[in-house]
Amino acid sequence: MPTPSLSAYLLVAAAAALVTFVATPVVRRLSVRCGAIAAPDERHVHTEPTPVGGGAAMLLGVIAAFFVAAVMDDFNEIMSARSEVFGVLLAAIVIWSVGFVDDVREISAPAKVAGMVLAGGILSLTGVSILVFRVPFFDLLFLSADWSALVTVLWVVVMATAVNLMDGLDGLAGGTVAIASATFLAYALRLGDALVIGANNPGALWACITLGVCVGFLPQNIYPAKIFMGDGGSLLLGLLMAVATMSVGGRTTQEFSGQAFFFFAPIFIPLVILGVPILDTLFAIVRRAARRGALHKADKEHLHHRLLSLGHGHARAVFILWMWTALLSVFVLYPTYTGSGDAIVPIGIAAFALALYTALRPRWKSANVEVDEAELEKLRAVRSNRASARLAKRYRQRKLSG
Repeated sequence: MPTPSLSAYLLVAAAAALVTFVATPVVRRLSVRCGAIAAPDERHVHTEPTPVGGGAAMLLGVIAAFFVAAVMDDFNEIMSARSEVFGVLLAAIVIWSVGFVDDVREISAPAKVAGMVLAGGILSLTGVSILVFRVPFFDLLFLSADWSALVTVLWVVVMATAVNLMDGLDGLAGGTVAIASATFLAYALRLGDALVIGANNPGALWACITLGVCVGFLPQNIYPAKIFMGDGGSLLLGLLMAVATMSVGGRTTQEFSGQAFFFFAPIFIPLVILGVPILDTLFAIVRRAARRGALHKADKEHLHHRLLSLGHGHARAVFILWMWTALLSVFVLYPTYTGSGDAIVPIGIAAFALALYTALRPRWKSANVEVDEAELEKLRAVRSNRASARLAKRYRQRKLSG
């Protein structure tokens, strides 16, 4: 049976986006009523109380998109593995629940990690796992059941943690994961066309659902955000990316010439696409370990915080990190679709230009007006003052009544 068409995947992504978009305002109001609100503090950069229940709208989008795919003939092969697809849904509900509890009432880091491990364990038990592992330039490793379960759980923890730590600016995590999931969708479709993966491989389906929920959520999450996805949303996105990448990269034993350069296994592709949040996570671990502090203790020295300290505005800092993710995505996709690496020079030039833009923060000027970034930030904030005032009033009333 042929692999599902691109139009079928786009229809599922559209369903995820539509349900997420419609559900987000409802979830926002419910978050205010139940007290799921992030108050401004020294750990965060937002200045107004903001609902943090956006992950619930994302979860609804995932479930709705799954049922849309289930009734489409294109996905019959994928849906035949019922234990796997329902395992992903169960793991998604579990990891969102852990994150949402942390949003409402902060839980300890070990408890949070335990929730990620539980979600990863559910995936492993239901058949969503890394079965093969190719070391670049070396042999293919077939993992035993014990090693497969361990690597699967670790992969989920790494992906979920990376997205969670990246969620520090409005729209940053949602936009970055949207770019990454779109890239991985295109990559999985290419491998399907090349018969490297079969029609029953669900990796592209989970990637397109991830893309859809991000697109549906972003309109109300970009700066200035009306709602945050919270830990529930960021952990959910990390799990979905882990599932998509494991389904594609952890099952195939075939090499593919278009994988190019220094990696010859699909499992390494997400490490490149999500290079920005993964490097940020590694830097955070090293930084906190060097200071002999707790690894889970939050700080304001992530990459997005450093961009703000350089003088970039909120929106510009997010844009820069989106562009780095897009550039890394092109680095992966171009050789995959062309089978050659002749784009390394233009990609290198683009990276150099983006690095200069990041470091020098050029100021745009018109013929008659010079835009002052600080004043622009104030004007943007004024647009949401009325909504923020109402939200703050409800927040204070709930505190007093509770």
